[in-house]
Amino acid sequence: MPDWTNLWYVWLILLAVFLLLLCGVSASCVKFCCRKKRPPVETFPRHPCDLPVMGIDSDSTAHSTVT
Repeated sequence: MPDWTNLWYVWLILLAVFLLLLCGVSASCVKFCCRKKRPPVETFPRHPCDLPVMGIDSDSTAHSTVT
């Protein structure tokens, strides 16, 4: 059985993983708390947009080229 105190690199890897998990949980909590306190704001205001419409009947040249 190996002596765990001599395996310093194992402890270093475990410490690094623990710190990454701790940072992730902390960041998630901060993000959740900030989003909860602030009222939602629309990033882009909605404006009515104009949409051009072109009617095509069966006798037009555009329709005959498509079919």
